[in-house]
Order: sequence, then C-alpha cells, then structure tokens
Amino acid sequence: MHNIREVTKDLYWVGENDRRLALFENIHPIPEGISYNSYLLLDEKTVLLDTVDPSVCDKFIENIKYVLGDRALDYMIIHHMEPDHAGCIGEVVFHYPDVKIIGNKKTFDFMKQFGLEINENCIEVKDGDTISFGGHEFLFISAPMVHWPETMVTFDTTNGVLFSGDAFGTFRTLDGRLFNDEVDFDREFLVPARRYYTNIVGKYGLQVQTLLEKTSNLDIKYICPLHGPVWRTNLDYIIDKYNRWSSYEPEEKGVIIVYGSMYGNTEAAAENMAIKLVEKGMSNLVMYDASKTHVSYLIADTFRFSHIVLASSTYNLNIFPPIHNYLLTMKILNLQKRTVAIIENGTWSPKSGKLMRELLGEMKEMNVLENDVLIKSSMKEENIDEMDALANSIIESMK
Repeated sequence: MHNIREVTKDLYWVGENDRRLALFENIHPIPEGISYNSYLLLDEKTVLLDTVDPSVCDKFIENIKYVLGDRALDYMIIHHMEPDHAGCIGEVVFHYPDVKIIGNKKTFDFMKQFGLEINENCIEVKDGDTISFGGHEFLFISAPMVHWPETMVTFDTTNGVLFSGDAFGTFRTLDGRLFNDEVDFDREFLVPARRYYTNIVGKYGLQVQTLLEKTSNLDIKYICPLHGPVWRTNLDYIIDKYNRWSSYEPEEKGVIIVYGSMYGNTEAAAENMAIKLVEKGMSNLVMYDASKTHVSYLIADTFRFSHIVLASSTYNLNIFPPIHNYLLTMKILNLQKRTVAIIENGTWSPKSGKLMRELLGEMKEMNVLENDVLIKSSMKEENIDEMDALANSIIESMK
C-alpha cells in the first residue's frame, strides 16, 4: 500500500518512516523513530531525488510505482551516499534499468566502494552545473563535509525548492504530517532536530557556514531535507538555528550540569551546585547523570547552553569513564565557546579535575573558571563556601 504526499506542483514525497530502528547509525537512540525522505518530480522527464534505508525499501518502491504509474523513471539524483539514503539504489535500478543516475565524482567513487556498478548510466555534475528536466531546471551545489565529502544539495530554480541533503534534518517520524506548519516544531521536533544536528553534523560547523553562505542569495520557498519535516513557512527560523549551531554560539544563557558519581557523593555535590545556582537566580539549567544518559543527549544540551558544570569522581587515577567519554565526544564534535566549572571528587588520589582541565584546554575558546572545587570522598562544611564561590563565578561570567 502506497503512502505519499504532494509537496508542491509536480513534486511528491515518496519516503518512509522507520519506527523499528533502535539506534541511528548504530549509535544514537531514536525512541521516536526517524523518517527517510525521498522526492519524485514529474516533469517532461521524471526525477527521483535520493532513496531510503534498505529496511523500508519494499514500501518505498510501491510509492514510486504509484506516483509514476505507467511512466518510466528517467533520472535519479543522489545527494548523499550514506546507506540510509542510498541503500536502495540497486533496487531502483532493478525496477527501472534505464534510469540515469546523477551525482558528482565522489558520489560515483563511493557507489563503487559500496559495490554498485552503474556503468554508462552516470551523469557527473560539478558545483554550479544546471540540468533542465523540462519545466524545471536544477542547480547543483556542492556541500562537502555536510556531512560526507560527496554531499551536495540541489535547487529547483523553477519552484524554489532546496533539496538540502542531511542539512535541516531531524530525528522523529513524520506520522502523516509532512510540513513544518503541520507540527508544533518547538514542542515536538526542536529537541530531536538539535540532537540530530549536534551529533551527526556538529563537527562540521565551518562547512555548514559555507553552505549557508552559498545558498543565502537563492529565492528558497521550500526546504526538503532527507529527514524530518519539509519547510514551507518560517524558513528563517530553521536557518537561524543552523547558523547558531554551526557557529557554536549558545542558544540560551543557562547551565548544563553533568556528573559522574560512583556512590552518590559527587551527585550530591552536583545537586548542591544546582540549588545554589537556582537560589542566585539561574533556574535555566538541566542536570544529567552521565552514567544513565546517552552522550548524544548530553551533547545536544551542551550545544544549547552557555555554561557547563562538570562534576566527576576520580576512577583508576583518571576521569570517571562516562564523563571522560562525554568530554572526548565534545572534542570530536568541535564544541567551543563555552564557560566551564569543575567539581572533582576523590578519596585517595584525586586526579579528575586536573585531567578534565587538560582535555578542555585542547578545545577552542573554552573559558574554564579558576576556582575548582575539590571534594574528598563527600562534601564537608568547608566545601560549602567553595561551592558558593564557584556558583558566584558562574553567575558573574554570564554578565
């Protein structure tokens, strides 16, 4: 049974939703699922834009056949070769053996690496090339490292549709609602969108900035990403989010407290800091146990907030492993421009504070406050004033 939506005249969504996958890229939990978006243009020539994950390929082919009817599929454009978007290329070619595949040189290099042989049915495009399919003319724009080196986006100059690849995507299934104005984006999709961007694309902020600049002069009326809602209203909202995330500027003045605690004593110190901050007027904060919270959620809120409190036990003369993993992930994803406060705990040889400070020193534009708090096994009366002073430093640094 087909499930399709009309995007605008001549253009249809033929993608699928995945509610069964537990881990995106076998790393990131997606309890609310994800959509794989593919689009089909009916012009003088027919054009399929990307495919879907192999897990939903059968239903995807049904959607294509329904929209095409008796028509052949003339072209297939591949913006990104990651298998959740390119995993059904072979199946499409099986059903439509005469289809011509459009991509750039790296696209076809990657196809060969994935074992796909498409031979003479290739049309190689470069940045700035255009192709007319009848009434619609497409402009091809390279977007390397957003977030693979072969990535490109395509702009339909006829109707103002930007096919944006993984840019502007989000976790969560669509559930029948295709457009941004059919959902409460702030309530339903902003958190999944932030977690998607920061963990999947976050490392490549400079490249996203380049793409935003390259597309800034286009008369964009629709944004069609490979995951999540299609944008047809309030485009400046999502573009502003991407501009902020990719420039590593915090969305909000606030605090994320992340703690790693073996027996609850470091947790108690983190809780004490949260109370002091709220009492001093900073109630825009969140608090996470790094042992229980997947690091992708920590990263998303670290991009969101201006300030971080790290509270870690010492473990085998090192940083408590979940906190260590969190810091390494921050570094890998190029996080920068944050203010950080450190609380360390240790019984016989506290090391976590010094090691956390060293790791933060390897990141860009990280302001680490000076007055670390050292807890020896559990908080004592003498720590109360130190915690108060650190809380004051955090508040002062926000001014």
